Amino acid sequence: MSQEVPAAAAGPWRSLVRAIAVAMALWHLWVAAMGPPEAMIFRALHLLFAFLLVFLSVPTRRGRARPGPEDLVLVALGAAVALYPLWTYEQIVNRIPYIDEPTTLDLLAAGLAVLLVLEGTRRLLGWALPLTAAAFIGYALFFTTVDAATLLDQLYLTTEGIFGTVLGVSAAYVVVFVLFGSFMERSGTGRLFMDFAIAATGRSAGGPGKVAVVSSSLFGTVSGSAVANVMVTGQITIPLMKRTGFRPSFAAAVEAVASTGGQIMPPVMGAAAFVMAEFLGVSYLQVTIWALVPALLFYLAAFTTVHLEARREGLAGLPESEVPRLARVVRERGHLFAPIALLLGTLLAGYSAPRAALFGLLACFPVALLRRGTREGIGLGALLDALEDGARNTIPVAMACACAGIVIGTIALTGLGIGLTALLVTLAQNSLVVALLVTMVAGIVLGMGMPTTPAYIVMVALLVPALVKLGVVTPAAHMFAFYFAILSAITPPVALAVYAAAGLAKSELWSTGLGAVRLGAAGFLVPFLFVYQPELLLIGEPWRVAVAVGTALLGVLALAASLTGQWLRACGPVERLALGLAALLLVSPERLAELVGLGLLAGTTFLQLRRTRLAVPGS
Repeated sequence: MSQEVPAAAAGPWRSLVRAIAVAMALWHLWVAAMGPPEAMIFRALHLLFAFLLVFLSVPTRRGRARPGPEDLVLVALGAAVALYPLWTYEQIVNRIPYIDEPTTLDLLAAGLAVLLVLEGTRRLLGWALPLTAAAFIGYALFFTTVDAATLLDQLYLTTEGIFGTVLGVSAAYVVVFVLFGSFMERSGTGRLFMDFAIAATGRSAGGPGKVAVVSSSLFGTVSGSAVANVMVTGQITIPLMKRTGFRPSFAAAVEAVASTGGQIMPPVMGAAAFVMAEFLGVSYLQVTIWALVPALLFYLAAFTTVHLEARREGLAGLPESEVPRLARVVRERGHLFAPIALLLGTLLAGYSAPRAALFGLLACFPVALLRRGTREGIGLGALLDALEDGARNTIPVAMACACAGIVIGTIALTGLGIGLTALLVTLAQNSLVVALLVTMVAGIVLGMGMPTTPAYIVMVALLVPALVKLGVVTPAAHMFAFYFAILSAITPPVALAVYAAAGLAKSELWSTGLGAVRLGAAGFLVPFLFVYQPELLLIGEPWRVAVAVGTALLGVLALAASLTGQWLRACGPVERLALGLAALLLVSPERLAELVGLGLLAGTTFLQLRRTRLAVPGS
């Protein structure tokens, strides 16, 4: 769900950072239990912790053992601008924005806050997002009638900018869910996921590749970050794949695609899913329901492609001696699934998402203590480590959300979103396909330079309204933007998950990236499916949902077979073409097209069965 803040230096600075991180975690857990304070106060305190950890943990001079004097100045300024809304709270809530003139001190604090958010985001996430925010500020100041004082008023003294809904999502949802993932990892759930995946799929053809798909889908319940998934599961699965005959580039592509899907995998998805719930005014549980079938289609396609590729290349599974028995894994460590079950149960019972995550989190260590085999390392030190890791891993999301708030506040003040919506509708000439393709490209381009959450937020502000105006169901429009912001992680030339996996596999970047695009092809197709068939989001009458899901499943299988050139046996060129056409027709919303696609798939399958029987002597 987030990238990790670099570790601080040893000694007193390390202890200070640890203390701040633990305090941040405990405070957010208390809020999850007792309820948040007023929005401005809650978000300002969240930003306070973020500023402190960023400027203490990431010195201005890279590689430095401790923060320098300039970093300590930024820490002091960050604390001041984060606490200023608390000091002047009565004045802020009683004034009328844009009518009551902000004071000189208000404007000074606002200007510093904007600069500190940009700098903190740059330190953690690079230049792309801060430059994007700066470009929107420049547009407002130099190409509209908005003056600097009004813009600073919007960005700092209201809940429409830095302290907007997006930062509120980070404070209320993301922290608790990241902490939940940290507690699960520290309690041994990560090892359970890997052992479970190896036991379930390790023996079959291409077993290590399937292990990567299954373990990464499970690990998505702990971390919604593609790069984090790669670095945790890939260190085990990529060497296993290479050892059993997978080409290094294909092994890296499998891991990159499987890890990227973690952000769309319920019950714990990427941070943008929480933002989506807030934007749409629905529960987080509703978002996970919408995401369920698309996520299953994504992982079914990846799993099937790995299986067919392994069959085509003659790749074996792991030796029997290296595969644990599934029953033994479940018997010895299966109880560690209990916190996830508790999370799901409390969500279904109607509890809020933060409260459900809190219940799951509180169960992690007690559940691990139930069995002797999972008690090792469970103690006060592990508890403090889990609190620290969770808080620190939240900081990149918090800074990205604060920076995205600058973009959203500027768009709202200038009316840019309305103008771009009208422009896109005009350019598309009422063609939904054109609008979808523009949104797809925008999502991939934005996602190349910034994390999923701000990329999704910018698309919601600028492009999603046009899709809705062209007739797309609102949840499908948001999910479409969400998907393509995520898929940028496997789309060259800037593909962070591919970079991480290629580094582990020591493979060439471009061949790995192209392999990832081929392997994840269904992921690029699925968003178009649920735009034209909202039933795939479980919206609509049950029988229509059943038909849409069934044909989409067959379409995904046909697409995997066409891309790999392998179905029941190796495919000839005509069979590959027929399977590819069948895939496109099966995912069409038109019933006649689906029937033709079903006929092509059945015909190709029959011909391959017949050839297989003829090839067997005596058949």
